[in-house]
Amino acid sequence: MNAIIRRELSAYFSSPIGFIYLGVIYFLSGLFLLTGSLAAGSADLRPVFSSLLSVVMFSTPILTMRLMSEDRRRRTDQILLTSPISLGAIVAGKFLAAAIVYITGISVTIIYAVTLSFFSLISWAIIIGNYIALLLLGLAFISIGQFISSLTENQAIAAIGTFAVVLGILFLEALPAIIPNPVFILIIEEISFTMRFTPITSGILSVSNLFFFISVCIIFLFLTTRVLEKRRWS
Repeated sequence: MNAIIRRELSAYFSSPIGFIYLGVIYFLSGLFLLTGSLAAGSADLRPVFSSLLSVVMFSTPILTMRLMSEDRRRRTDQILLTSPISLGAIVAGKFLAAAIVYITGISVTIIYAVTLSFFSLISWAIIIGNYIALLLLGLAFISIGQFISSLTENQAIAAIGTFAVVLGILFLEALPAIIPNPVFILIIEEISFTMRFTPITSGILSVSNLFFFISVCIIFLFLTTRVLEKRRWS
C-alpha cells in the first residue's frame, strides 16, 4: 500500500493538479480570512470554514478525477490488477494519497487558528469541530469521487459526474419542502450530509454522525474494489 500512496502522491505533484489544488485552497482560504474574519475585527473562523465548504465541493472532483480513470486510460490498470497487491490495498492507497493532499490543503485553517490565538481568545471547540466536519465531509466526497472515477477512463466525465453527485447530496435537504411526507422526511434526515455535518461544526461530536461519514467512505471504497474485481475477471 505504501508504494501505491507514494506513486499517487508523485503523480499529483509531477503534474500541475496537486499544486493547483493546494494553491486554490490556500489562496481562497486566505481571502476568506481577510475579507471575513479580519475585516470584521473578529477571531471567529466560522465564516472561513463555511466558505471552504463550497471550495471543497468544487475542488474535490478535480482531486479525484484521475485516481482510477488515468490508469484505465493508459492501460496501466492491467499491471495493477495482475500485481500481487490486493485490490483493497490499491483502492485504499489511492484514497489515502488523495486524502493526504486534501488534508494538506485544509490544515492551513489550523495555522490561522494558532496565529489568531496569540492576539485573541478563540473557541477551540468550534475550531476543532469545524475542522473535523470539513475533514469528514471531504473524505466522504473523495471516496465517492474515486468510485465514479473507477467507472470511466475519461477524467472530464469523472469530474463532472462527481460534481453532480456531490451537488445532489448537498441539496437533499431541500426535498422535504417538495415532498412533505413524514416518512420521506425522516429518511432524508438520516442520509442528509448537511444535517450530519452541521452539528459537528458546533463542536457536537455525535458518534452517529461520525459513524455516518466513516460508513460512507467504507461503502464507496468497497464499491470501487468491486468495480476493479469485476474488471480483473472480465
